[in-house]
Amino acid sequence: MDMKKLIAFILLTSILIGCAPATQPAPRAAPLPDPVQTADSAPETRSASAQWWRDAVFYEIFVRSFYDTNGNGIGDFNGITQKLDYIQDLGVNAIWLMPIHPSPSYHGYDVLNYYAVNPEYGSMDDFRNLLSEAHDKGIKIIIDLVLNHTSSQHPFFADANRDRNSKYRDWYVWSNNPGDHWHQGNGGYYYGFFWGGMPDLNYRNPDATSQMFEVTRYWIEDIGIDGFRIDAAKHLIEEGDKLENTEATHEWFKGFYTFYKNSNQNAYTVGEIYGAGAFLATKYTQQLDHIFNFELASGIMNSVNGESNTGVNSAWNFTLNDITNGEYATFLTNHDQNRVMTFLNGNEDKAKLAAVMLQTSPGTPFIYYGEEIGMQGKKPDEDIRLPMQWSADANAGFTTGAPWRAPDANYSQVNVAVQIEDANSLLNLYRTLTKLRAEHPALRTGSISVLETGNTNVYAILRSKDDEYILVMVNLKGMTVSDYALSLAEKLFSDGTLSPLSLMDTTPAAPLTITDGTFTEYKPVSELPPYQAYIFQLQTITNMSP
Repeated sequence: MDMKKLIAFILLTSILIGCAPATQPAPRAAPLPDPVQTADSAPETRSASAQWWRDAVFYEIFVRSFYDTNGNGIGDFNGITQKLDYIQDLGVNAIWLMPIHPSPSYHGYDVLNYYAVNPEYGSMDDFRNLLSEAHDKGIKIIIDLVLNHTSSQHPFFADANRDRNSKYRDWYVWSNNPGDHWHQGNGGYYYGFFWGGMPDLNYRNPDATSQMFEVTRYWIEDIGIDGFRIDAAKHLIEEGDKLENTEATHEWFKGFYTFYKNSNQNAYTVGEIYGAGAFLATKYTQQLDHIFNFELASGIMNSVNGESNTGVNSAWNFTLNDITNGEYATFLTNHDQNRVMTFLNGNEDKAKLAAVMLQTSPGTPFIYYGEEIGMQGKKPDEDIRLPMQWSADANAGFTTGAPWRAPDANYSQVNVAVQIEDANSLLNLYRTLTKLRAEHPALRTGSISVLETGNTNVYAILRSKDDEYILVMVNLKGMTVSDYALSLAEKLFSDGTLSPLSLMDTTPAAPLTITDGTFTEYKPVSELPPYQAYIFQLQTITNMSP
């Protein structure tokens, strides 16, 4: 049977109930690159303006925990729709939704049907309405795409496991021998890297590739989403004892990139390559638009927590050695890690510094829901994905019913309603920072120079784009610091004098003298108060080039 007939047969057979849209798309042949062959390249005609993600601030949402509109204790699509004004006021212009497909698990990372939405979250019409309302407000939406594995209850795997002669048997990876990550099935052992409930798909089989390409096309073209976050991307195809970032995985993603860019050249993908830094990001060029920079996230968090610039400066050293244009995604912590405020032992001053460092860095920043108000949470995973704390009302204003999981006990003090009214709150700082980022191209896509500060308690960077220069300076220490001085290694300026204008408040700062294109031993302010951050725009006074 040729491949086009096979695809048509797959789409029409009853087994596809577990992987078919309510309104079935017309059968069509998708590109079927062999995962170990070189794929054709995607179009190179994208303009810089088309790369909307370079100007985006993302907000990661666990739908189950965001806002419940029907009183069943589970967040839903309509809840996000109702809170779009809040999201927009936060300065967010893109949303990442954690898994929205039907699943036997609360988290959704074991998918039953890639063409449907979780009925606990609402209907497909509800999702389409959310997408439409978000787009009307200029907010993009990407969704989690779990390519590496399906649920063990997915109809494809159920059929493959029931019958050794099933046409779906080779859609998964089988062995006659047990071992790490191998799980007992019917007539053999199947491979599931994460656990037995998540059998890995076999992307050496072009039929599996074809099906997941069709899933990709369906969500981009038929539904109209703006892209995907790719879960567990590094684990896609194993090669012997090498279980991650294999050449076969890279080759498969080259074909995937070509496919989704041909579907919509403005679609965006960001890959989870757990633990990765900029070096690995370079290995996924023309495969994914971005990957998350875990190395930089760790550097920021460890420096803020340890009150020393060594961690973040080291992360910048590694990052800038490989990528200088900010083509990666940034974050502080995500849904798999203890929350920022918990990591920082409840220290709000430190949480504010982390926010400043994230929002003034190159890359596309991602905020995990509740991070902006200092929600706490530590493992197990359910407790880092608790209901959003909207108010001091019962159940944190999340639901009028019994919540799927109780909110954190501190919700009466830590919530959106309280912080909106407090000009000095963490929430309002986030709003200020995202506004500054939107207003100043240098903060979004400008280059970065890490400054020598003469004191490990002080972190400082210079962002520059065209004729705009922005100085960011942070006292990481819980004590006043006066023994510091800023020096720039590169020659970036024309000689003359610059006047720093505070973008955060009315703090006056000393003029900056540029000699031979650079500066040394510069002290904008004589003393840095504990846990204080500054953002200065350096403005021309005399003898500066336009």
